[in-house]
Amino acid sequence: MFGPLVVKPIKSKGDKTGAWRIKLRPKYLQKDCIACKMCVLICPEACVRGKEKNTYNCDYNYCKGCGLCAAVCPKKDILMFEEEFAGDKK
Repeated sequence: MFGPLVVKPIKSKGDKTGAWRIKLRPKYLQKDCIACKMCVLICPEACVRGKEKNTYNCDYNYCKGCGLCAAVCPKKDILMFEEEFAGDKK
């Protein structure tokens, strides 16, 4: 019925996320990371990069702010923060 779903790394390379990302962005605390790579595997845009413990980050040019990386982190080492855009007022 359905074929295999395959996400290619940074498949939206020509379409940077830009300002249409929801107002959240992940912050990799890099304190308790165990390099399980769950954040890398779950990211729908494949924008999370890193090779070993405490080196994981995401490319905010492609991040949609979905929060999946923070949700699957077993050590809760990724937090979602509200992002300010140029036209925002507080």
